[in-house]
Amino acid sequence: MSDRYAAFRALHRPGRPLLLPNAWDAASAAALAARGHPAIGTTSLGVAAAGGKPDAAAATRTENLELARRLRGLPALLTVDVEGGFSDDPAAVAGYVAELAALGVVGINLEDGRPDDTLAPVELMAAKIEAVRAAIPGLFLNARTDAWWCGVPEPLEQALHRARAYREAGADGIFVPAAPDDTVGVLAAEVGLPLNVLHRPAGPGPAELGRLGVARVSTGSLLFRAALGAALDLADAVRAGRDGETGGVPSYGWVQGLAGRFGTDHTG
Repeated sequence: MSDRYAAFRALHRPGRPLLLPNAWDAASAAALAARGHPAIGTTSLGVAAAGGKPDAAAATRTENLELARRLRGLPALLTVDVEGGFSDDPAAVAGYVAELAALGVVGINLEDGRPDDTLAPVELMAAKIEAVRAAIPGLFLNARTDAWWCGVPEPLEQALHRARAYREAGADGIFVPAAPDDTVGVLAAEVGLPLNVLHRPAGPGPAELGRLGVARVSTGSLLFRAALGAALDLADAVRAGRDGETGGVPSYGWVQGLAGRFGTDHTG
């Protein structure tokens, strides 16, 4: 077991969940690392939208690799959202994840939701997990099931069934976005692996989720969408002549120093 893999696993403590903020480019990742976050994820929506591409359409294979390359010097552990692995060939998925691991990525999210709002066959998802685990044993594989997002019948039953299958295939953690609050405790008790949930504004905070047994709380696309919203609000305020104080906006010098401070790689 590599030291980085062990360190990342150790951050997943049921009852004391890891808050995993999700970045979409080198600057956002470096800024989050500067705030002291020990681990950072990527948001597939943010990475896709920043590149002018749709999310969940297997369109950002290259963008993920390039971002991982740029973040090799980041003083934080990096986990990457690879959607469904950009292939239905388990060997191809494992080969792609191996490329990310070679760039220092310590974990991935691999999901079973499909663009048509159906779930991939559980056997296919399990085969992808097995292939990745065999090829890269020192990588944290967070298996995501979209049972609620895809609106399948009996989503709790389906999520538990898939979580057990993914655990047996070699997953390190289970991610169940959109799980209702009253199911989180059941999931945490039953999946048998660290449970990851998605932060929901105005929903339970990390401390309350920790009391339910959650081990990781992700922000998903929230930070990216909030950044877009703040930019639009400020642009509107400037246009209306009412921007006033901008004390919460990072300075030019601070942002300029991010790349140099963490040695991001722009050589391609």
